[in-house]
Amino acid sequence: MAELNERQADALLQHVFGTNDRPIPDLDPDNAKAIQRYVNARGLKPRYLKLIGGRFEAWDRRFRNALLRDARKISNPDLDRLLSCGWRPRLTAAWLIGIDRRERYRSVLGDLLLESAGPYAGQGYCFALARFGQSEDADILAAYLDRYLPQTDCFYDQGPAIGALLHLDERRGTHRADRFTGSLWQSSAFADQDPAAHHQAIARLCTAVDTAVRDQAGQTTSDTTAQDS
Repeated sequence: MAELNERQADALLQHVFGTNDRPIPDLDPDNAKAIQRYVNARGLKPRYLKLIGGRFEAWDRRFRNALLRDARKISNPDLDRLLSCGWRPRLTAAWLIGIDRRERYRSVLGDLLLESAGPYAGQGYCFALARFGQSEDADILAAYLDRYLPQTDCFYDQGPAIGALLHLDERRGTHRADRFTGSLWQSSAFADQDPAAHHQAIARLCTAVDTAVRDQAGQTTSDTTAQDS
């Protein structure tokens, strides 16, 4: 088999890892340890595969509880390591950040979303921004849609982005998404998809995560009280 030239090798690395940096960040020993702990995790299949699509309510309780627990406990240095790697660690990190509402990562997630260097991770960035729920998050989502919605050959994360922006509009009583859901949406690569469906999906997801976080916090409090009594 013929060897890849440099351009082909860069394209392959970009596709697989979301970066063509060398050495590959995912293979750094400290990064690899964080990936094994939080991205692959334990189970029949790696955690990141379940995170694609964000079907939180369809996941079994054990998987959800482990995800919520890791979101609470993961250190910021480990999150930094995951965000420096490819799309799989970045997707996982975005979920953990969003669940725990670590708003210190807003600008980092915004930069990664606008860069759109690899597949799937954008779903996680949009989820996290929706969970943060502030006007700054709407700014990021609007900037993303401004950049990529007019590009009719880009099948990126416009769906999750419009869903998250509509969700923020609903929560904040704003209308930031209005200018994207008309003719601009109808002439985009996502014209055959309904923005309202994306809105419903992210709203259901955020509600389910809110409920699960509250339930787990209540259970933790009850367990601590029982141990102290």
